[in-house]
Amino acid sequence: MGRRREFDVDEVLDAALCVFWRKGYEGASYADLTEAAGVERPALYSAFGNKEALFRKALDRYYERYLDFIPQALKLPTAREVAAHILYSAAELNTRYPDHPGCLAVNGALAVSDDAEPVRQAVAESRAMGEAQVRERFIRAREEGDLPDSAKPDALAAFVMAVSHGMAVQAKAGFSRETLEAVVDQALSTWPAGSAARPDAPA
Repeated sequence: MGRRREFDVDEVLDAALCVFWRKGYEGASYADLTEAAGVERPALYSAFGNKEALFRKALDRYYERYLDFIPQALKLPTAREVAAHILYSAAELNTRYPDHPGCLAVNGALAVSDDAEPVRQAVAESRAMGEAQVRERFIRAREEGDLPDSAKPDALAAFVMAVSHGMAVQAKAGFSRETLEAVVDQALSTWPAGSAARPDAPA
C-alpha cells in the first residue's frame, strides 16, 4: 500500500498557481514551487507529474476560479454589455493582486524556449477558445439586431480580447486599475449599435 499523502493537493495547486502567475512558466523554478507549496519536489512529481502537467492543472484552475466573468458576460443581454463586463472585470483582476499583477493566461507563456513550446501552445489554445465563445455571442447579437448588419463579430471578438490581453501586459508593467479602466472607456466609446439596441443600455 502506498504511503498516504500528507498535504492538501488543492492548497499546493493554489500555491503553484500564484508562482506561475507571478513568474510565468519558465520563470518559475522547482525551488520556487516547492517553497511556495511547502512540499518536496518528489511530492510534487507524485501528485501532479512534471512541471508542465502542474502548469496545465494550474491554468485550468485559473480559468475556473478567476476567469468566471467570461461565461457570466456571455449571458448579458447586449453585445456592448458583454464587452464591458469582460473588459472591466479584466482590469480589476489584472490589478487585484499587487504581488502578481496581470493575467496568468496572457503573461504565463508569451515567449518560451523550444522545450516549452507545448505550454505556450496550450495557453494560446485556451485564449482562442475564449475568443470563439465571444465571437459566437456577437454573431447572435447581430442576428438579433443588437449589432448592425455591417458589424464583424470575428473582428469585434478579436478587438475585445486584444484590449484585454494588452491590459494584462500593461498591468504587469505597473499600470493602475484607474488607467486600465480609462482604456476600457476609450475602447467602448465607439461600440457599434444595431437597430434593436436598447435606448437605456449603459453608455
